[in-house]
Amino acid sequence: MRSFPPVLAAAGMMLGAGAALASAPLCKAESTATVVPVIELYTSEGCSSCPPADRWLSTLKGSAASGRAVVQAFHVGYWDYIGWADRFANPAHTSRQRQVASQNSLSNIYTPQLVRNGQDWRDYAKALAGGEPARVRIALQRNSDDAFEAQVAPAEGVGAWAAYWTVTEHGHSSKVKAGENAGELLQHDFVVRQYVPVGEYRGASKVTLRAIAAQPPHPRQVNLVVFDPKSGRPLQALSLGC
Repeated sequence: MRSFPPVLAAAGMMLGAGAALASAPLCKAESTATVVPVIELYTSEGCSSCPPADRWLSTLKGSAASGRAVVQAFHVGYWDYIGWADRFANPAHTSRQRQVASQNSLSNIYTPQLVRNGQDWRDYAKALAGGEPARVRIALQRNSDDAFEAQVAPAEGVGAWAAYWTVTEHGHSSKVKAGENAGELLQHDFVVRQYVPVGEYRGASKVTLRAIAAQPPHPRQVNLVVFDPKSGRPLQALSLGC
């Protein structure tokens, strides 16, 4: 059995004689004993083969809501030159995709690309296959509308770990007027609206996020993925949908 160092209580913990009690979090969650599958889809509104992959990703909303997967759609902009600029694309998403490609010894990047637990993945039907025992514990909470924090506690034997935050949104749509998808109304869920790498650590640490403001028409999910910095494979991941 792996032993974990203690994690600070989420709120209300007495820090010393006369110390004020911490404010209660607005919502919180703790990770499970097994690694939650981390699904990344690299997609573009300028790619004619991407809409079917986008539709498939939307079928995972139930799994994500129940904590059985962390799901993210990273829109990229390298097809914008064809004639339609993807408004959700960000150069940082392309940089992440290139990092994943390097870790998978791929010679190029492409869309749609499905990545499962840091690995290039072609079998969509098995994307949510059971996880292995977790080597990291995460306690995640929201302290205010935009302030999130997580206590990350690695098991014995875990060396360096790294992490990134994403904020994803559901229910976006675009009427495409040019390029390969001209005339199509594209529907998007799990759209990455904020991607924040938080560096490399050793031992138990706290990581924080100042999230972009929630947009009520588009339900927001805040995700933390903790991974091995050498292989890119997740050690654990957790989401908050509140």
